[in-house]
Amino acid sequence: MADRSLRGMRLGSQSLQSEEGVEFSPRKRAVYQTADGTEFDMVFAADAEIPDIWQSPKSGREGRLLAADGKPVEIEAGDVKVPRSHWDMLLERRSREELEELLEERLTFLRARRGKQAIGA
Repeated sequence: MADRSLRGMRLGSQSLQSEEGVEFSPRKRAVYQTADGTEFDMVFAADAEIPDIWQSPKSGREGRLLAADGKPVEIEAGDVKVPRSHWDMLLERRSREELEELLEERLTFLRARRGKQAIGA
């Protein structure tokens, strides 16, 4: 009996607060499916926009959002941004003819400089 009276709660192990009177914010559940068929749930705020693709917290694989009927949601092609290469950005600033002219000027300069180094050596 004496050792019972000496026992106490460990710090941080249990909360002394009750959930009485606590109202959780409205939420909605989204189900995702990975390429191998594994499904996982994610909970979002009710007013949040649900993303079409989400990474699984367990496996790290990408999962596609499933509709209410269990089929994957179609991802709109307009949402996917196509990356531009350096060549694409260069062609936005200059025409192909201008680029060929600049290349020829630079090659002429480099050939002339190389010729001077060969003579001086």
